[in-house]
Amino acid sequence: MANRNFFFYAGIVVGLLLLFSCRHDDRLSVAGLTCNFREMPMGVDDSTLFLGWQIRSTERNVVQAGYQVIVAESPEDLKQGQGTFWDSEVILSDQSVFVKYPGPPPAPGKRYYWRVRIWDPEGNVSPWSDISWWHTGLFTELDWAGAQWIALEEMHPSQKLVPGVHGSGNHLQNQALHRPVVPQFRKSFTLPKTPRMATLSISGLGHYEASLNGQKVGDSFLSPGWTDYDMTVLYNTYDVTPLLKKGENVLGALVGNGFHHINRERYRKLVIAYGYPVMIAHLKIEYADGSSEVVVSDGSWKAAPSPITYSGIFGGEDYDASLEQKGWREPGFDDAAWSTAISGNAPRGRLVAENDYLLKELDRFEPISVTALGDSSWLYDFGQNASGIVELVVKGKPGQEIRLWPAELIHPDSTVNQSASGAPYYFSYKPLGNKTETWKPRFTYYGFRYVQVKGAVPAGERNPRGLPEIEELTFIHTRNSAPENGSFSTGHALLNQTHTLIDWAIRSNFQSVLTDCPHREKLGWLEQTHLMGQGVHFRYENYHLYRKLVSDMMDAQTDEGLVPDIAPEYVEFLGGFRDSPEWGSAAVILPYMLWKWYGDKETMREAWPMMLRYVHYLKGKSQDHILDHGLGDWFDLGPASPGVSQLTPISLTATATYYYDLKLMAEMARILGKPQKAELAQWAGEVRDAFNNEFFDPESHVYSTGSQTALSMPWCMGIVEDGHRDWVFANLVDTIHAGNKALTAGDVGFHYLVEALTRGKAGQLMFDMVNRDDVPGYGFQLKKGATALTESWAALEVVSNNHLMLGHVMEWFYAGLAGIGQSESSVAYREITIEPQPVAGVNGVKASFRSPYGLVRSEWQIRDLVFELTVEIPHNAKALVTLPPTDRNSVTIDGLVPGETASATNDEISPARLRLGSGTYIIRCDAGPPQ
Repeated sequence: MANRNFFFYAGIVVGLLLLFSCRHDDRLSVAGLTCNFREMPMGVDDSTLFLGWQIRSTERNVVQAGYQVIVAESPEDLKQGQGTFWDSEVILSDQSVFVKYPGPPPAPGKRYYWRVRIWDPEGNVSPWSDISWWHTGLFTELDWAGAQWIALEEMHPSQKLVPGVHGSGNHLQNQALHRPVVPQFRKSFTLPKTPRMATLSISGLGHYEASLNGQKVGDSFLSPGWTDYDMTVLYNTYDVTPLLKKGENVLGALVGNGFHHINRERYRKLVIAYGYPVMIAHLKIEYADGSSEVVVSDGSWKAAPSPITYSGIFGGEDYDASLEQKGWREPGFDDAAWSTAISGNAPRGRLVAENDYLLKELDRFEPISVTALGDSSWLYDFGQNASGIVELVVKGKPGQEIRLWPAELIHPDSTVNQSASGAPYYFSYKPLGNKTETWKPRFTYYGFRYVQVKGAVPAGERNPRGLPEIEELTFIHTRNSAPENGSFSTGHALLNQTHTLIDWAIRSNFQSVLTDCPHREKLGWLEQTHLMGQGVHFRYENYHLYRKLVSDMMDAQTDEGLVPDIAPEYVEFLGGFRDSPEWGSAAVILPYMLWKWYGDKETMREAWPMMLRYVHYLKGKSQDHILDHGLGDWFDLGPASPGVSQLTPISLTATATYYYDLKLMAEMARILGKPQKAELAQWAGEVRDAFNNEFFDPESHVYSTGSQTALSMPWCMGIVEDGHRDWVFANLVDTIHAGNKALTAGDVGFHYLVEALTRGKAGQLMFDMVNRDDVPGYGFQLKKGATALTESWAALEVVSNNHLMLGHVMEWFYAGLAGIGQSESSVAYREITIEPQPVAGVNGVKASFRSPYGLVRSEWQIRDLVFELTVEIPHNAKALVTLPPTDRNSVTIDGLVPGETASATNDEISPARLRLGSGTYIIRCDAGPPQ
């Protein structure tokens, strides 16, 4: 009772300090303001807004005790300290991440400005932050002000083919035979004065590229992101104020096919037809005098075929420059010969703002070599296997066709090899002629390192046939533009190369969905979203992509409750390729991950019905709580060619995942206050008992076949009973040693193997498995010349050589070697753990990670038998630092024994475990033996 009274009165004291004290402290400031985890986002249409900020200070142990947020419709009001739209007044709270906005509902299509200031527990108040803003989207169909979906041609309803058909579709008779025209649209309009603000909301299916007065709007690629267009259609919002002027203006758009229409030409993973290209646009123009007007897509627009004569997400793109109509995107162009746009087949899905980071053109690669393959064929090697397109600078004659064949591998004769990445795929360009021209594809991409050019020669080379001359050929890497979250480096070359190898696979598959490969499939296979989730999260900001993935799964769920292996589900695969529990369980695991990573409870709440229906679906598929279907530990390394699990029973991985779903569901029911908590916990217990009865031998302490996967999965998931955990882990270690420390676990199991060895403090064994090139694994792939992670441990040429799965060791780099994590009870990295695991052969590691509260840094080195660790903890968070085994009397913080100075007045659990507040610390101790 005395304790409770102390905290009660302490709270009163802090509250009075905040209310009556305004001791400004310039050492305390607020920055990094976000709305729904984006800085100054456009098109916010979420029903609930969440604000966030980060604290800046040169001091240590800085925490927030209160805050005040003010919101206004003009920045001038905020500069006067007036929240004319909403003022939170002083809120006694330490929350600075995912702070719910409870103010008046914002109006659609409007900008709101805001700023925040905070107090610390001593009553010191920060200055007001810089002004930030959010811009709302269009909430309902009425907000689009009569905008229509328009088209150049209309597809007959009988030609619709959704879901799609896997493979060539050659049995479909006349369906999906027609090559859709890639249209260009324009609308000329006159403005009486210069706008104060102009906002464009636009979508085009499959993808669009918009322009105003000849200038491209934004810098995105393949917008909007791909979805099931019968359920959800994404649109984008842009501030286009600088692109408009008084007088005549022209809004233009090109619209390509994407996944909206894949016809039966060239290579295709699937054939699908939602419709022909369509677009919708809403341009809101506001003037300084308070008046406004809108320009919308309707029957007043003009349309014509573009010079893009073929565009396929799986097949490539063709462009005929002779079909260009110069100046069509600009004022003054005569469009009398153009057709009137027709009312297109409006997609069935509801329009939703795209909140994820847009795909963009990022890295650029110049060729490292150019090799002649004949008098009209050349091989360009760009040195890096990645997702992207080419940019061609060429001079030729009218009608001469140049074909560019991208590939990630080459044959022994140096010609490109597309056999495992989808063939035929190529880009083609026909010059306008007699001048230098620059071109790049707009509505497709591929995964490649090499480009074989046919029908042209590099400038300066012999050209007896008078072929076009290539002045430049550049590889442009395209991906989701989410910012980097973390960095990792060490003095060990193979580990650095492995990090880079995996990173390029992540980059190449970080698109509008998390694809498995950037060429032959481009589909959102779901198992990697959670199995690779932590590794991806350490490297890239993935909140918005993962929220979209949850929405994709909600759209894809069947009436029976199945969440299929891919989402969006453009095609219904057969057997385990549609219904594998390790894949579909992303529907349960991803909402939980978003809660742990970011504190997002709302996604969990929205997804609850989907999650509940899915676990009931699994129950219906089980026999005595055991599941026995799916793909299992896909691509494990067994005696046969890789594919369906060889070393571990499918029933083991499926049932273990089923249990894990129920375990997480019970926890999420507690968090959300759901009445099913007790039922789910009991249900999970029954599955756990059934699993142990089916697979566990208590005498030998071995699960099933004793494979790396069979032992690590139940150990990590909490299926192993306490009295057996040490024995099972010891058996796992013995199994790895008996297997000569070779990697054999597959797509599913390797994640849990990495997690088990990390949590079990077996970092040295993990290092020994990774640090080799004589057996299939990372070093083996690098030795074969791989520059991105391959689909198989052995880097087989018959499968993909840029694949996201099997990159789970990325998590070990950050969570194991660098030791960055959070406590079991922590959310959004409020309670950070730093527990580095030094290993023999590595003398130092540098790693950082941007948590919602700010930068977390763990850097260590061993020099002269001294272990030195530099840690950085963001403000408003705290950390538990656990040192490697050492002489506890040797521990110092900033050269001083812990607890002897004000800068180290933290509670110590023991000299080897330190509780630290925010700030940067240098910790030293004697270097003990590697763990």
